Amino acid sequence: MKIKVINQSKHSLPEYQTPLAAGLDLRANLDEPVSLGPLERKLIGTGLFIELPAGFEAQIRPRSGLAFKYGLSVLNTPGTVDADYRGEIKVLLVNLSNETFVVQDGERIAQMVIAKHEQIQWDSVDNLSETERGAGGYGSTGKA
Repeated sequence: MKIKVINQSKHSLPEYQTPLAAGLDLRANLDEPVSLGPLERKLIGTGLFIELPAGFEAQIRPRSGLAFKYGLSVLNTPGTVDADYRGEIKVLLVNLSNETFVVQDGERIAQMVIAKHEQIQWDSVDNLSETERGAGGYGSTGKA
């Protein structure tokens, strides 16, 4: 699949880090480092603008290494970039650790996964089909 992109960042286009990777790493496009204190959140630009085809979205997700090592995550995980959005892709980072994290220009801060999706039409009914689970919600299937 080819995606139209405008790269206004100082960095190369995102790349897959391994041959079977689902996500492309997004880099921070900063004029100066950005500090994130504990529980602080900031919107970090990437300098990328994309045009997705209808029926697709870009999902912005945390990088597992940053989450595990530093407690850095994407607050609205996964963030959705809709096919009709033409603005800059930005990442809403949150620092869930007890220590300040400094985001450097060019640092890989998130990953972007392109995913197909469907749009629905509602069908209002009086009853839903019966299942074994029924209305059982959180924790209803047990602990193990």
